[in-house]
Amino acid sequence: MAAYATGEFCWYELGTREIDAAVKFYNELAHWQTITHEMGEQGVYYIFQLEGQDVGGGYRMSGPQFEGVPPHWMPYVWVDDVNAAVAKAGQLGGKVIAPVMDVPGVGWMAFLQDPQGAHFAVFKGREHQGAARLAPRPGTFSWTELMTTNAANARKFYAGLFGWTFSEMPMGEGITYTVFQVNGKPAAGMMQMDGPQFHGVPPNWLCYLSVGDCDVEVARASKMGAKVIVPPQDVPNVGRFSVFQDPTGAVFAVIAFVPMQGNT
Repeated sequence: MAAYATGEFCWYELGTREIDAAVKFYNELAHWQTITHEMGEQGVYYIFQLEGQDVGGGYRMSGPQFEGVPPHWMPYVWVDDVNAAVAKAGQLGGKVIAPVMDVPGVGWMAFLQDPQGAHFAVFKGREHQGAARLAPRPGTFSWTELMTTNAANARKFYAGLFGWTFSEMPMGEGITYTVFQVNGKPAAGMMQMDGPQFHGVPPNWLCYLSVGDCDVEVARASKMGAKVIVPPQDVPNVGRFSVFQDPTGAVFAVIAFVPMQGNT
């Protein structure tokens, strides 16, 4: 029985060239424990756990296929049929970065790029059913947000691919925030990248890690070598968040939700 519905984010995966440093950083920041799995020629896969339950994974980027690829967190979306999702993405203008793979003991996956350039993965679990449903507890990934150059086109692409519906929230200063929904529940967010602060930033999916206190954790992360990109700030009725780059170069966000908020 599937742990997730089609269109729900189900896994978060770190790719970095300095996996040992990354494991040390996240274990301290998020209070994770890490176990490893030997993957043969593909090297070692790292499973991040919170109190013995899987919350994400990671691996060391090595080989020519990663030339020019920066360290990153990759979000995975659950689908009922990976082959069908890949074909649909192509019809909607997306690109296949890595074709469908059957990973023994795990499930099926493929890596895609939307028409604006943001990368994401699609996944159907078999032996592995994705991350444990612990969000929005501190130490879990609890929100995923698309930063894009064309919000209108991105809405059409993801609605066509995953059946997402959406609502819009005015944020002031002409900014509109899109909330994507699956079966009437919030599933992801989206903002259009307008303004000089986004110069040189490619379209991307940003992964949010829940924390108990945003300011405290950003201070801790900074002491451990992280670089703050967006200082802590409040989102009314949602929580307090910050965006930074981990010591190995991967960008992610932390958020402390106000009570009864978040993606559960």
